[in-house]
Amino acid sequence: MVVRSLAAGICGSDLHALADFSHFTGLMASVGVPSLDPAADCVFGHEFCAEIVEHGPDTAGTLPVGTRVCAVPIILGPTGIEQIGYSNHYPGGLAEHMALQELLLLPVPDSLATDLAALTEPLAVGEHAVGLSGLEPGQPCLVVGCGPVGLAVIAALKGRGHGPVLAADFSPTRRALAEGFGADDVIDPAEVSPHERWTDLGIPRTITERIAASIMGTEFKDPVIFEAVGLPGMLQSLIADAPPHSRIVVVGVCMHTDAIEPFMAVTKEIEFRFSFGYDPSEFAATLDRLGAGVPGADLLITSTVDLLGAPGAFDTLRTPGAHGKILVHP
Repeated sequence: MVVRSLAAGICGSDLHALADFSHFTGLMASVGVPSLDPAADCVFGHEFCAEIVEHGPDTAGTLPVGTRVCAVPIILGPTGIEQIGYSNHYPGGLAEHMALQELLLLPVPDSLATDLAALTEPLAVGEHAVGLSGLEPGQPCLVVGCGPVGLAVIAALKGRGHGPVLAADFSPTRRALAEGFGADDVIDPAEVSPHERWTDLGIPRTITERIAASIMGTEFKDPVIFEAVGLPGMLQSLIADAPPHSRIVVVGVCMHTDAIEPFMAVTKEIEFRFSFGYDPSEFAATLDRLGAGVPGADLLITSTVDLLGAPGAFDTLRTPGAHGKILVHP
């Protein structure tokens, strides 16, 4: 299907790719992602809302021309599966037109604004992470980093009724966004460690405290921590500060070699789960949730630009503290 791009988001992965495309493509190749030639053209944009303009050959044409759609950004081409937005053959949403797989098209509800529909892809990342976390009702959780990924996690947590949800970020803008998305307690790490809140929730913070609580028969639920920063040093910081038996779900994508202190993780019996992407059902569920209304979603879009403004938007997002999501309108 040929579609016209209406709105496309700039992802943190796009920033990483632009900074060092050879490194980025090498990492993708190392995990079996379809090959991408860093010396050839590539049009970014895997977060998008588009409009059908033409049915391709051998398509069913179930959705008529003019239908607004979202889609999981992959396509089955002559060379196999490729990622839209990270392909030398299939341009992403920062192009004026794209080719999309008819099988994966989802119509956007009439009541849902185009810009909000373009948030389906990034919010689906949070949907997957929360599903992967194994959270039980009433289990406390902390989201570290309130950029688009962290906010997607908060949206999914609140959408599923989990809590209490703590959120931490150095940026006042992003803390305000976390409040808008429904976080129960928003913390500035420059003033206080978010891990001090565990004591208030009755969770032992040290091994000796946990042993004492076990002897006394004290009941509590181990916390789940979502790491949504993706910078070197974050995993070790959480290992050092998290309570024993914490489960850490890593959603932030760090693209550099990192180091941890295994002794601390072993003695505290820290559990790690690494989360990436989403499946088509989670993508569809996220679009449905947006159609029903996700608190704070409209606040996430802090700026929009036209295609000529895209390079400036990339520059701005290199120091993203004042922004949530910037959308491009090709």
